Amino acid sequence: MAQEKIRAQAQQETAQNEHVDVLIVGAGLSGIGAAWHLQQNCPSKSYAILEGRDAIGGTWDLFRYPGIRSDSDMYTLGYRFKPWTEAKAIADGPRILNYVRETANDNGIDKNIRFNHQVKRASWSSKDALWTVETEQGPDKAPVTFTCNFLFMCAGYYNYESGYSPEFPGAANFKGRIVHPQKWTDDIDYAGKRVVVIGSGATAVTLVPEMAKTAAHVTMLQRSPTYVVSRPAEDALANKLREILPAKLAYHMIRWRNVLFGMYFFGLCRRKPDTAKRLLLGAARKALPENYDIEKHFTPRYNPWEQRLCLVPDGDLFDAIKDGHASVVTNTIDTFTEQGIRLADGSELRADIIVTATGLNLQVIGGLEFAVDGRRVDFARTMNYKGMMYSDVPNMASIFGYINASWTLRSDLTAEYVCRLLNYMDTNNYRQCMPRNADPSVGVQPWVDFSSGYLARSNDKMQKQGTRAPWKLTQNYAKDIFALRYGKVDDGVMVYQ
Repeated sequence: MAQEKIRAQAQQETAQNEHVDVLIVGAGLSGIGAAWHLQQNCPSKSYAILEGRDAIGGTWDLFRYPGIRSDSDMYTLGYRFKPWTEAKAIADGPRILNYVRETANDNGIDKNIRFNHQVKRASWSSKDALWTVETEQGPDKAPVTFTCNFLFMCAGYYNYESGYSPEFPGAANFKGRIVHPQKWTDDIDYAGKRVVVIGSGATAVTLVPEMAKTAAHVTMLQRSPTYVVSRPAEDALANKLREILPAKLAYHMIRWRNVLFGMYFFGLCRRKPDTAKRLLLGAARKALPENYDIEKHFTPRYNPWEQRLCLVPDGDLFDAIKDGHASVVTNTIDTFTEQGIRLADGSELRADIIVTATGLNLQVIGGLEFAVDGRRVDFARTMNYKGMMYSDVPNMASIFGYINASWTLRSDLTAEYVCRLLNYMDTNNYRQCMPRNADPSVGVQPWVDFSSGYLARSNDKMQKQGTRAPWKLTQNYAKDIFALRYGKVDDGVMVYQ
């Protein structure tokens, strides 16, 4: 961390315009992975990574709230090229951050990161076959311009500056502290205090059992329930295999076991939702106190995998409820009061601290302004090509992971494909590639078929998908391996010049 800050300060003092073959935006899990693939598969290409903050890690450096952890196992959230060797499969944030930074440092990727460069806009010139990328560097926002032949967006999918915070009536009256998890700071002391966590998603189910260890009591206040599934924090088979097999072989065996099980269960949820629902609720019923109101507090109004499942390692949320350290209230908010929250039924939840785990603000392509030959790009009017590129936008790809599986499974495949694309262009002396839909029979659909609130709030801003390949998202890792690792790069849809 100290080395990263020293390097960031040195870059700020010696800022200058720069040209590279490939410009990566974002030094988080995706950006570091993309750089590794470039170094391995396109060694002749120069590249730089622009990072708006002063450290590597993205999400895993930004989020500091209690208990921050993965909600996927690290055998699938980890990179394909770097085995996860820690005992815990459901890893905490600091261990994941160390994993990402270790990858960057061990492979010399950190030397190519330009810290404190906030990217503002990108403009493509077909005449020059170049992107011009404008950034603001450091606290003084000094303008620094980069040019590149290919732009690779790895900036994540949400706004780093602020999370989603609805307007709660009476919030100004509350005498305690209100905090959004995305803005958590070290001075927040909840030991011995009454805490209300608003929300029922992945962040809420992480916060509640962790805060319940020292708080007087933690209440999870939800408008409606989410499917919650328990899973061992440590994978016993994985740890055993590592003792008797080479680390890489053991890693890939467990990785594929988890991938295949995840695909099977997702398919079961879509084909036989009632069966999946019985399985999930049955497991929750066994983990909770006898006669607990499962129907009210843990039975969603939607079918499994219409929204992402919430994972709790070793059933920690259920244990906190059984022990009386935490509780769940399913109701709606009437107003905040001086002492807490008054609910629609007239009851009041007393609180010293209120945590608004109400979600993220989705952001299209890092929130940048894009233009192609002077024409502003409205991504809501584009169609997504192979889950990574955009109709009529040249020489640009972005990483977006799976909704129904680990993010990195798809980010690895996307980076591999981009390398194949760059090598194909070099072999054929092409300077420009651009996906174009010339088939009027391809229908347009929403980008993602999920009902989660953070997706629903942003659907009108997001790119669209088509009704068939290569414009349709499969959300299926096995199919994407064939399409992206082995499928044709010149498929009749990508236009080369």
